[in-house]
Amino acid sequence: MSTDSRADARSQPPLTYPPYLSNALRAPARPLIKVPGNLRDLAAPVYGYLPVGQADSDLTRQHGAEPLGERIIVSGRILDEDGRPVRHTLVEIWQANAAGRYFHALDDHPAPLDPNFTGAGRAITDGAGHYRFLTIKPGAYPWRNHPNAWRPAHIHFSLFGESFESRLVTQMYFPNDPLFPQDPILQSIPDAAAQRRLVSEFDLALTEPEWALGYRFDIVLRGRHSTPFEGRA
Repeated sequence: MSTDSRADARSQPPLTYPPYLSNALRAPARPLIKVPGNLRDLAAPVYGYLPVGQADSDLTRQHGAEPLGERIIVSGRILDEDGRPVRHTLVEIWQANAAGRYFHALDDHPAPLDPNFTGAGRAITDGAGHYRFLTIKPGAYPWRNHPNAWRPAHIHFSLFGESFESRLVTQMYFPNDPLFPQDPILQSIPDAAAQRRLVSEFDLALTEPEWALGYRFDIVLRGRHSTPFEGRA
């Protein structure tokens, strides 16, 4: 294994991490199988056939009124290991609302649902690899992983390459969250520098006056500076 390969491996969480209890049901317990050729050969993102409109990247305008909470802009670039932009790739996000509750039937957290916030969006990167979302800052929520367990505020990201096989999933956190040391998902990443790559940066230049704070979150797909991804170790 090369030095770069070892560094890359330390930047990725293991498939199983005992302190993350529900991970035991998600991590493979048997040897991995080869992806069928009909999935490998799929020539476009699975959801990419549906046109992506302007409203898809503005999560505050998907219903009849504005959702409750702090309006934020999340933007960044998708890059390869050499810093080259990943152009025209599908970026999807999903998240809890400002009260820390997902718009999902299995979420029974006793926090209010927001009828004006679904918490899902998507965008296509431009020619320089840029993406941009307008959304609501998500709240922390309890998740029963261990006594008094709370997930830090975060946004899930999914990236599609040229086929379903190349889908990558990660999470973006917000700066200076006091819950970081108690979060086994973040702590499952062996390398502290790799953990920091999951934390967005507050960016005043991205902030729009009297409208929304801006957070920058770049994603690097491979290499020693790669973003940690779920299930890629």
